[in-house]
Parts: sequence; structure tokens; C-alpha cells
Amino acid sequence: QVQLVESGGGLVQAGGSLRLSCVASGNILRVNTMGWYRQAPGKQRELVADITSGGSTYYADSVKGRFTISRDNAENTVYLQMNSLKPEDTAVYYCNADVEYSGAEFDYWGQGTQVTVSS
Repeated sequence: QVQLVESGGGLVQAGGSLRLSCVASGNILRVNTMGWYRQAPGKQRELVADITSGGSTYYADSVKGRFTISRDNAENTVYLQMNSLKPEDTAVYYCNADVEYSGAEFDYWGQGTQVTVSS
């Protein structure tokens, strides 16, 4: 069993910053791609950014230049530094990880953390 635990969400004014963290723990052989998704009320969940174990990154166009994803492979942790936040960034942010164990790869989700940006 694998758990993803997120932290760092909260309420911030437009233009402010937040840093999200997500730690994977449990029966883990290797953590491959880790990422952050978000879901705003009435909208579909969307990929915000992800990062491979080798450090290759992807960003949604809406966050390029403002958000930075990073990871600590030794700690199975992924971070999302969010700067210049906008009200449209308000959403529940979910951590996602592709985890290898028992000879197979499984997809896991965190419980979500609320990010609210006030105008």
C-alpha cells in the first residue's frame, strides 16, 4: 500500500506565493513520474505540472513562468512552488505519482489540498 500526503495549501492574496509538498510512503520500489493536478468547482481535473525521476518537467500553459515543480528522489517528495498567484488558480490541488512495486507500476493520488487566491 502507498500513501501520498499533501501539505501547503491555504488562502493567499493575488500576487502571492504558496509552496505545496507531497510525500509518497509505503511499499515503494521506485517512484517514477510525479505531478500536480487541480480541479476547480464545476471544472474537470487538469494537469498543472509533472516531473520525471530524471528531472524532465512539463507545465500547463496557464502556469508557465509562475509555477516551478521539483522533487527529492531520496525522500519521494514532490514540490510545487506557486508564485504570482491569480484568482483563477483557485482549486483543489492533487498530487499524483506513478509507483513501482511488486513488478508493476501503479497510479496513486493524494487527498487534495485547497488553494484559494483572493482578488
